[in-house]
Amino acid sequence: MQVHPYRWRVSGSFLAHLLKATTQQHHRALAPIITRLLPPTGVVFDVGAHAGQYTKLFARAAPDGRVYAFEPGSYARSILRVVVWLHALSNVAVLPVGLGSQTRLDTLSIPLKGGGSFGFGLSHIGAPSQRWRAVAQEIVPLTTIDAAAEALGLERLDFIKADIEGWELRLLHGAERTLKRFRPRLLLELNGAALARAGDSLEEAFAFLAVRRYRAYRFEPRANLVPVTIPADGDFWFVPAEDSTGLGATNISVVSRGFEAQARVGSIAV
Repeated sequence: MQVHPYRWRVSGSFLAHLLKATTQQHHRALAPIITRLLPPTGVVFDVGAHAGQYTKLFARAAPDGRVYAFEPGSYARSILRVVVWLHALSNVAVLPVGLGSQTRLDTLSIPLKGGGSFGFGLSHIGAPSQRWRAVAQEIVPLTTIDAAAEALGLERLDFIKADIEGWELRLLHGAERTLKRFRPRLLLELNGAALARAGDSLEEAFAFLAVRRYRAYRFEPRANLVPVTIPADGDFWFVPAEDSTGLGATNISVVSRGFEAQARVGSIAV
């Protein structure tokens, strides 16, 4: 694997990425669910905001609230800022920091495609994945959700979305106080191979949230949110147990108790 110095300039690939981010809206099918789970005055942490596809959905679902878009990568962030400006998303604040389990500096690895353009949607903290032929790296600041919520003086936090290529459980470890105090709804991308890069696993991630009385769901187009029965790769919605009326709580409660039991006896470390 080749590791290149981090540098970029406005190029054809950058303009293509910018055009796609500003003119297209991904995840449209999720908009009704986001609106259902996020009040108009809600506060959101969009962690790993990338080029702003989820940021746009959150900003529209909470027009009287606030969206904090966390993006440590300077390439992605340059696109994100333009997207926010062009779409006049006045309720969005872009923060140039990543979120994890502690406050420190770390290395962000950005895959390089064959033509030299950035595969910036797969950027991740830590040592580069061996699947890439070449990467660029930059030093980025990290903090925790607990520290960010305190620094921002938040009185509420309604929703957290995180797509950070395997560091999702690290993020949750840095959010203990926030999860207990605000009980936000969560949308997490969880992938076993990516979590393993950080020394974690799918079972640990599901158990961590089950012990804290969160229930897991997946999105199915015809059925909306469906209870999850076993840990798997995918995008998952986690809703506090006391808040899950009408979301299949009866079925998933059995599964959650199973995760909790495994965690308590030590077969799953949390």
